[in-house]
Amino acid sequence: MFKRWLIFSSALVLAACGDDPETVEGRWYSAEQVRQGEALFARHCARCHGEKAQGTAPDWRRPMADGRYPPPPLNGTAHTWHHPLSMLRDTVRNGGAPVGGWMPAFGSTLSDEEIDAVLAYVQSLWPDEIYRAWLGRGGGLD
Repeated sequence: MFKRWLIFSSALVLAACGDDPETVEGRWYSAEQVRQGEALFARHCARCHGEKAQGTAPDWRRPMADGRYPPPPLNGTAHTWHHPLSMLRDTVRNGGAPVGGWMPAFGSTLSDEEIDAVLAYVQSLWPDEIYRAWLGRGGGLD
């Protein structure tokens, strides 16, 4: 009887250690996606959006001398949370031009999984109240 219990218990432990990544509580992404996304963000996005997605211009709402708007903060303090996940993915993939911006397209640089990782990192910076507001706007629905 003990041997059966030991085998059963071992199987449960192994099942718990499977390939399913641990989802961050209440969010759509995993902790591993956040870790991967942080490195990708540092490499591809931080130059324009700041090291912690805080933005690089004191007033991102005012146009620069050339008439373009500076890259907004992505940490939940600007308007990024107003957009559904599908639009955020499209903006990273296709760049900002289709929506009136000037962000370059990363579709040929980043895979779909890497784009999701970048977005996971960005959203991990959002306070819970902003994330809940995003969900309330239908942000997580695709």
